[in-house]
Amino acid sequence: MELMYYIGLDVHKRKISYCVKDGSGKVFAEGSLPATRLDLDLWIKTLPQPWSAAMEATMFTGWIYDHLKPHAAALKVAHPLMLRAIAAAKKKNDRIDANKICDCLRCDFLPECYMASTAIRERRRTLRYRNLLVRQMVQMKIKISALLMEAGVSYKRLHKAGYFRELLASNPDIDEGLGLLLRLCRETVARLQKAESAMVRSLERDSLLIDRVERLMTIPAVGPITALTWALEVGDVQRFSSIKKAISYCGLCGAERSSGNTVQRTPLSKQRNKHQQTTLVEAAKMAPRYSPALAMLYDKEKQKGNTNRATLAVARKLVAYLMAVDRGQRNFQVVETSNIAA
Repeated sequence: MELMYYIGLDVHKRKISYCVKDGSGKVFAEGSLPATRLDLDLWIKTLPQPWSAAMEATMFTGWIYDHLKPHAAALKVAHPLMLRAIAAAKKKNDRIDANKICDCLRCDFLPECYMASTAIRERRRTLRYRNLLVRQMVQMKIKISALLMEAGVSYKRLHKAGYFRELLASNPDIDEGLGLLLRLCRETVARLQKAESAMVRSLERDSLLIDRVERLMTIPAVGPITALTWALEVGDVQRFSSIKKAISYCGLCGAERSSGNTVQRTPLSKQRNKHQQTTLVEAAKMAPRYSPALAMLYDKEKQKGNTNRATLAVARKLVAYLMAVDRGQRNFQVVETSNIAA
């Protein structure tokens, strides 16, 4: 049986701490190196073969994962919230963290999380940057409204380009300084809109996503943003063994805390993909307008509680639709059921 070496990595912006052990737990090497590709290449040449490594999921993990994967027998990424052994330790530093990650990997206790492919992660980065542009666009629109309200200027259809120009030209309450600020805000909104539209078009036409997005958009109330968010945030839909796990990942259910005979259900859990959750909730608010079945579900749940409960029920149904279309790789179809007397 070939001897395997196990490596625990604690990655940071400037430095990577490592610990190398054999199967019996004996330390082969430990230390730190600068977090650069050149230093990683030099370090890889000193490692015994074969080796497998593990690291925590952080914002620095992606490029390190891609750089090490061709050289490793196995490479895993750990869920940071599940590594309680590190967080609860009395003494904590980078060397100890790397040692404990190594032990978790060696003993097969590592809480592994899903790591999307490089192509998906690159496109996901573009989509999340688009979300940032939308937030900035909304902030600028709110700022325009606030500036006008501070000056006591009344307005109606503020974000129509023609109306905005007419308002600046004809309203005597808008002085030169205020007009300059308003024009600057409006130009910023226009630039952000152009950049956001260009990003969405490039993702829609991407050869890796085009077929998948077109299938997902056959679902009622699922537009290009919802389809792109599902495809890029979920990645491989086969990693979910059930709809319940997908709903949990999307943050559409509460956490459960039980002890003895006491079971407590909490509000929506914070352990979720926030990008997916936001998009699905916004889509669920519009879904009853486009689908009679979802409208019936919304009304039924609203009678039991409130609008938030109904919206979450519609969002969960959208997850079921998205999983069915994505797994089956076929367009959405409504299956008509007939009540037949036994």
